[in-house]
Amino acid sequence: MAAMKKILTELKNGRILVSDGAWGTFLQQKGLKPGECPEEWNISRPEDVFAIAKSYIDAGADMVETNSFGGSRFKLEKYGFGDRVYEFNKAAAEISRKAAGADCFVLGSMGPTGKLLMMDEVTEDELYEAFKEQAMALEAGGADAIMIETMTDLEEARIAVKAAKENTGCEIFCTMTFQKIIGGEFRTMMGISPSEMAETIVEAGADLIGTNCGNGMEDMIGMVQEIRNFNSAIPILVHANAGMPQYKDGVTTFPETPEDMAVRVRAIIEAGANIVGGCCGTTPDHIRKIRDIVNSL
Repeated sequence: MAAMKKILTELKNGRILVSDGAWGTFLQQKGLKPGECPEEWNISRPEDVFAIAKSYIDAGADMVETNSFGGSRFKLEKYGFGDRVYEFNKAAAEISRKAAGADCFVLGSMGPTGKLLMMDEVTEDELYEAFKEQAMALEAGGADAIMIETMTDLEEARIAVKAAKENTGCEIFCTMTFQKIIGGEFRTMMGISPSEMAETIVEAGADLIGTNCGNGMEDMIGMVQEIRNFNSAIPILVHANAGMPQYKDGVTTFPETPEDMAVRVRAIIEAGANIVGGCCGTTPDHIRKIRDIVNSL
């Protein structure tokens, strides 16, 4: 049973909400091998997936994502699971729903398809159908919101928002991944700025926008300020990495401790963020510290 309170209602009432942290690194710690399909674990190892979701709820998160980031038909086809989109995504949402209980929220995660419109690898209609299929399955499993995330192509993000908006009753969230370029401006890999994202994605029907991945909390502050300067009303979500990734001896690590990350939570909320959580490298300990700061405000 989905939580009855809407996320947007909570935000309108002035609450700052805390989201969850990393999933991919957590799955790897539990034994996910390179080349193995993460979403298949929703069927074969649901208890491990549940443990991840529950650890974030126990750390004080108000919401938890689903193990469905790569759950589109295009991604699952690579593993030979193209015909199991509905099954995998519905199970993903059911697992996170169970962890969230009645009092917390579930964000149905949808990531990029890996197909490029500009290279004619896929049509707009094919993208729309793929996102529609995934979003409907996540809603059926109990997701409160569809979380379209880690997008770099504005057109793909727009189509995903439209597909989720037109085919589910869920709240629709969308975040893009930006990098700081020479001159200090922020752009996606496709050259899209935070304000360009805000204009197109809100027009497409998103209820909340923001940024995730690619940056630690410090750079996220500038991105939030740019979105907020462009649109004073739209709720904003931030899922920051635990700092910038560092590669050493074939291992990727993230340098920011929970304390390092928590130090900037006040500044990101003052910049205009309404929901704060983590992305790559963040753990339940990071989320617990973010929760402490939010509570103190």
